[in-house]
Amino acid sequence: MEKRVRWMLTASFLAAACLFGCGKKENPGQEGTSEEAAEEASGGDEALDSGDVSLRFWCDKEELALFEEQIDKFVSDHKGEANLKIECEAVAAADCKDVFLADVNNGADVFSLPDDQLLTMAASGVLEEVTNAQAIAAANLEGAVDAASIGGKMFAYPLTADNGYFLYYDKNYFTKEDVKSLDRILDVCEKNGKKFVMDWSSGWYLYSFFGNTGMTLALKEDGLTNFCDWNKTKGEITGLDVARGMLSIARHPGFLNDADLSGAALDGKAIAAVSGVWDIAPMKKAFGADYGACKLPAYTCGGRQVQMSSFTGYRLLGVNAYSKHKGWAEKLAEYLTGEESQKLRFERAERGPSNQNAAAEASHNPAILAALEQAEFGVLQKVGQKYWEPVEAFGHTIAAGNPSNVPIQDLLDDMVSGITE
Repeated sequence: MEKRVRWMLTASFLAAACLFGCGKKENPGQEGTSEEAAEEASGGDEALDSGDVSLRFWCDKEELALFEEQIDKFVSDHKGEANLKIECEAVAAADCKDVFLADVNNGADVFSLPDDQLLTMAASGVLEEVTNAQAIAAANLEGAVDAASIGGKMFAYPLTADNGYFLYYDKNYFTKEDVKSLDRILDVCEKNGKKFVMDWSSGWYLYSFFGNTGMTLALKEDGLTNFCDWNKTKGEITGLDVARGMLSIARHPGFLNDADLSGAALDGKAIAAVSGVWDIAPMKKAFGADYGACKLPAYTCGGRQVQMSSFTGYRLLGVNAYSKHKGWAEKLAEYLTGEESQKLRFERAERGPSNQNAAAEASHNPAILAALEQAEFGVLQKVGQKYWEPVEAFGHTIAAGNPSNVPIQDLLDDMVSGITE
C-alpha cells in the first residue's frame, strides 16, 4: 500500500535542489534536433548485449506474481536476441529509496518507486534522464509525466496514476447529487444511523480542507523547509474559516474519524468514506459490486462551498544508472510501463493506468474514474518532513471537537509554526 508514503528528505534531497531546482520547466523531448529525436525514437545508443544478460527487478510483494508473468513474456519475446535471466524480488516501493541508498552497489536494475522518491534518487545518481522521453511523454497522462520529471526532464517511467484519494459511497443511500455536498452526506448518514468516515490523524488527508482555499503550502528552495500560511487572518478564506468548517464536521453525528476506513465500511458502520484504489476490494464487499465512487465533495467554509482538494501520487519504474546491462533494463522498464502491460495490470489488479489509452479504457471503473476526476483538484505531495506531526496534532484536536476549548487561532498558529520550523 502506498497511500501514506511521506516525502522523506535527506542530504541528497538538498543536493537535488541545487542540481535541478533552478531549471526552466520544459516538455520532455520537445527540444533538440530532428537527429536527436530520431535517436530517442530508436531507443538511444545504449547497446543491447547479445550474450548472457542478468537483471534484477524490485516491486511490492502483492504485485510480484503479475510482474513475473509480464517479465516471462518479455523474456520469451526476446529469446533470440539474448540469454535473458531476470530475477524478481519483493522490495516495497515505499522502502525502495532507503533500501537502495543503503547499498547502491546492490540495487536492482529496474525497480518500482513512488513519485516522491524521484528527486532524491536522481540526486544520488541512481536515476538518469530517460532515453526515450519524447515517446513516453506523448503516451502518458500529463500529471504522470510531471511526476516522473525534474526541471522538465524525465528520470523515470510512469506506471500508475492512482495514488490519490476520493469518495467511496453506498448507492443504496446516496444519489449522485447527494455526494456533491459534504453537508448532505453527513445529514444522510445521521438520518440512517451511519457514518461518513475520514482519517484526520493523517496530514495526507487533512490537506484536502486547506488545499483549494487560496492559502499556500509549499516546499522552499532549500528543499527541506516549508512555507505555509494556513493561519492567515485576512483574505477571502482565512485559516479560521477552514478550522471552523472542520470543527462543524467533527461535531456532526454523521462523522467518524477513523484510520481504518475499510474496516468501518465492512462492519456496516460507514456508508461513505475517503480512501483510494487500494480499498476497492473491501469497498466492493461492503457496499456491493455497484458501489459508488466520485471526486471529493464540497464542504462549507466561511459561508461558501469549497471543493475539497487532495494530494495526488504516481507510481514509477526506475532504471539503475549503474546497471551492467542498462540498455536491456531500459527496454524492460519501457515494456512493463507500456500500454498493453498497464491494461493487464488494470484488468488483473485494478491499478489505475498512467498510459493515456489504457486510462481511457479503464475509466469505466468507478474508482479509477474518481481518482482521475479528483486529480484535477489535487497536487503532488512535495512537503518537508516537518509538515506531518503538527498537522496530525491539529487534526486530532479538531476531530475531538477541541475539548480543551483552546482558541482556534492559537491552534492554527501552533500548527503553522511547527510546519515551518
